[in-house]
Amino acid sequence: MTSDTPGGDRSRGLLSRLRRARSTPRGKARRRLGATVRLLAALILAGGAYTVFAPGLQAQDTPQLSGGAQEGKALFDTSCVSCHGRNAQGIEGRGPSLIGVGAASVEFQVTTGRMPLARQEAQAERKPPVFNDDQARQLGEYVQELGGGPQVPAGDDLHSQGDVAEGGRLFRINCSSCHAFGGGGGALSSGKFAPNLRPASDRQIYAAMLTGPQNMPVFGDNQLRPDQKADIIAYVQETLAKDKDPGGLNLGRYGPSTEGLAVFLIGIVALVFASLWIAGKS
Repeated sequence: MTSDTPGGDRSRGLLSRLRRARSTPRGKARRRLGATVRLLAALILAGGAYTVFAPGLQAQDTPQLSGGAQEGKALFDTSCVSCHGRNAQGIEGRGPSLIGVGAASVEFQVTTGRMPLARQEAQAERKPPVFNDDQARQLGEYVQELGGGPQVPAGDDLHSQGDVAEGGRLFRINCSSCHAFGGGGGALSSGKFAPNLRPASDRQIYAAMLTGPQNMPVFGDNQLRPDQKADIIAYVQETLAKDKDPGGLNLGRYGPSTEGLAVFLIGIVALVFASLWIAGKS
């Protein structure tokens, strides 16, 4: 047997020395270093294989923007990030998140000059816009691709197919309590107010109904169908914005308050004088 031969003795001696070498601190360090090198090599090989065989997955990490959205992103990065954040996530105390607000909200706020906002107030007022209509739509397209949301239909004429009479009925039910019967607006609580509707375009009115800016309620398609929105816009643009007053003198378009005051001051006074004249003649 090999255990009785000189070669067997030498093998057992070699194994014994190897065991003693591995049991020493230096031997343990070598084993750990070897295991670490093997692990790093395996990770490098796995990462290289993933990069070679799965380039499509890596490309999907960067969202692809359309042409208009790319232009909108450039405008956003230079004019909006200071308040809304680099990824439109919002900055506390400066501006809200724009994820999910949709292109309609952006277009309304930008084309009416409410945004960019000069300072925080009770209400953002209409002012001359900083961006033109095309730039506003590009900004809206970029925000739309970030998180979706409501969109205004294509085109600038959104009321020519509307029913003015039906729009007047819907306006009196849904809008006149804040914007007044003549569309001139009115005061609300806490320093806020409903704005005058005369300067508003078709797209701005439609976007306001879709998004409900500030104190305005949202009139989605479940509340007002698209054809009903067109009716309301037709009434505002064809009757209120053009100062058509089929009933005669508009008395400032402040609604029933001025009408009641006019009736009292003119009508009642006239009746009193008429009664005195009749009594004097008799």
